[in-house]
Amino acid sequence: MSNIDLHNHVIPPTIIDAIQRDPERFKTRFEEKNGKRYFNAHGRMAELQPAFYSVDAKVEWMDRVGLDIAAISVGPPIYFYGLSPDAGLAAAKLSNDGIAQMVAQRPSRLRGMATLPMQDPDAAITELERAVKEHKFKAVEIATSIEGVALADARFRKLLKTIEQLGCFIFAHPYQCLAHGGMDAYYLDNFVGFPLDTTLMVAHLMFSGALDELKTLRILCAHGGGYVPYQIGRFVHGHKVRPEPKVSTQTSPADLLRRFYFDALTHDPMAARHLISRVGADRVVIGTDHPFDMGPAQPMAAIDAIPGLTAGEREWVCTKTAQSLLSEN
Repeated sequence: MSNIDLHNHVIPPTIIDAIQRDPERFKTRFEEKNGKRYFNAHGRMAELQPAFYSVDAKVEWMDRVGLDIAAISVGPPIYFYGLSPDAGLAAAKLSNDGIAQMVAQRPSRLRGMATLPMQDPDAAITELERAVKEHKFKAVEIATSIEGVALADARFRKLLKTIEQLGCFIFAHPYQCLAHGGMDAYYLDNFVGFPLDTTLMVAHLMFSGALDELKTLRILCAHGGGYVPYQIGRFVHGHKVRPEPKVSTQTSPADLLRRFYFDALTHDPMAARHLISRVGADRVVIGTDHPFDMGPAQPMAAIDAIPGLTAGEREWVCTKTAQSLLSEN
């Protein structure tokens, strides 16, 4: 049994070099302080640790914490959705080629996820098709909302359909929140805003009827699925008693919940237990958020701490669910 992490971030050397050469084009830069490099992560400076760009450092950490395979995706601060379409496409190509190069160094340990220029859905389709053809990626990382627009919006429907047709899955990871207000202090834009945006994404996809159309699209939600697994009963009840959520779909959220997958990164063993009990172990995977500081220091110990985790559930969470998503079983 392999321990497979589907939530693990990198900033490939290709995009680091491009930013250093032309910071104005990518509207970001690295800052040097006390011999270390830092980058802007959601308005705060984060250290550019070697595990972001060094395959050796990434695999050394994996060995240390007991992970066999990691699917690597770009850190959300370099989605670059706010750039011009041309610059956004260039950044996505550099990132995808860089991820493929990292995977090629340790193909037995790493898998790649594509990033796309979501500010231009047509260009995103072209880059997706290239990444799948050239790099054999099986997954696409997309933000839970795009520059203030819900992922369920009609402008992204053709792209989502293409992802579905290509047999890829989406790893949905927030970088901002559709909702605003009350989250400026205490790092609440991360603590509250990130899980809230995941919840809003799921709600929009459910109630818009998008999932009725995208019948086989698989979506993996970061951070335990936000508030969804813990408030799905409210979605179900509201759909039953209110007219508004039935305008675009008659399908109950109860029937759509298992269209989603979730990482177990809840930071609380009881919450992870509820997640598995509610959605099924075959919908849950390991997620570490490495090397950002919101990840657990010992991810496998966090799995082991889940109360009442059976051997069968553990096999699904650690191995089989991820294998099914990556088409490796």
